[in-house]
Amino acid sequence: MSWTRARRTAAAAAISGLLALVPAAPAAPAAGSAGERAGRTPSSGAAAAERAAAPTPPPPRLPRNFTGKGRWIVRDLGIEVPFRWAGRDGDSQMVAGGPQYPIWFTNLIYRGTLYTLTYKWPGLTEHPCSKIPGFDRERLNELLAKARFVGRETLERTPRRQVNHWRVGVVLPQRPPGNHLRFPLALGDVYVDQRDPGTFWQVLQFGVQNLYDPELDEWLVMKTFAHRPGEVELPRRCRTAS
Repeated sequence: MSWTRARRTAAAAAISGLLALVPAAPAAPAAGSAGERAGRTPSSGAAAAERAAAPTPPPPRLPRNFTGKGRWIVRDLGIEVPFRWAGRDGDSQMVAGGPQYPIWFTNLIYRGTLYTLTYKWPGLTEHPCSKIPGFDRERLNELLAKARFVGRETLERTPRRQVNHWRVGVVLPQRPPGNHLRFPLALGDVYVDQRDPGTFWQVLQFGVQNLYDPELDEWLVMKTFAHRPGEVELPRRCRTAS
């Protein structure tokens, strides 16, 4: 995941790196399964058992260099805008919308600092660039390494995407199991390519890091994702942020 407009704590900001608009269906049985070798199609129960017995795949990991485009979706507001996400030499940047759209913001991990700048959002009158030092790609990947594997799924769109679904979250205060008061500060559902945990196809972000949205949830859905350096630029307003 990543990371959306985190404004309260470094933990919430970290999870929003990330973070299904498109319904997910069970993944097809792997080629060469026992049923196929025997010349028959495995039952749904047998296929599910095979998937459950398969080893847990490696967790999501944001690559050092990448570039991709897609859509940023705020469903309760009925807003969908262009979205781009890029990384270069370990820095990375998200940009959603633009001056001609109802929302427009950028998030960056830039030289060891997390920046968030929201230019436009319904009902928003303040537009500061927030800054959280001491956060970089390595720290984000440490958090993603602790994600919980949900399962192998298929995103039903064109083209169909075979993905691994992960859940990552921050709950405060941290308490042992049992009857303790705790709050889900930030949650994310991350969908990465089954062949490459560094290829991100979809992220749901939910929690206080989505404070500007009435329902506290937003989606990013990627159309393309390539492992080559993209463009990352720190906005002028963030260069002087305190």
